Amino acid sequence: MASAQQPPAIRIRGAIEGVDGSLLTIKSREGTDVKVRVTDNVVVIGIAKSTLSDIKTNSYIGVSAMPQPDGTQKALAVHIFPEAQRGAAEGFRAWDLRPNSTMTNATVAETVAGTDGQNILVKYKDGEKKVVVPPETPIVSFISGDKSELKPGAKIIIFGATKKDDGTLEANRVGVGIDGITPPM
Repeated sequence: MASAQQPPAIRIRGAIEGVDGSLLTIKSREGTDVKVRVTDNVVVIGIAKSTLSDIKTNSYIGVSAMPQPDGTQKALAVHIFPEAQRGAAEGFRAWDLRPNSTMTNATVAETVAGTDGQNILVKYKDGEKKVVVPPETPIVSFISGDKSELKPGAKIIIFGATKKDDGTLEANRVGVGIDGITPPM
């Protein structure tokens, strides 16, 4: 007997062009129009501008990065999780922000000023990574969002839409940039 497989989660980055009830029309970063139905109980995550000084020892963060020849990770973006999300997707993995980019969700063990930016050591269940955060790196915090923020013009990221049997996409979580920011991850 064949076992039911979970359909692969689809990541979508873009801007909302239209809203019709629970159906979002999104212009993806690739320039295609994508329609996504949000569930009635959709969780909206606000993505708000933060600063390097908001990253403290023991903060739980996600780092989109590019691996460097010396083994460090050069941050492309850093997001700070609220305490309630500590442990979310913990670990190190490939990411699709850019070709060969990575994502590390981990706890900050230490942070030290360096010559090319802030040096942060993050630790997760199976290891640790040294991350260099250049001064121009976008830094954001995840905050509580509201369904009313899902409106035309809003910049969004959907981490895991699923394709339904009828071919439609559905999402139960949407990240939305606050004050016009584009989610950098």
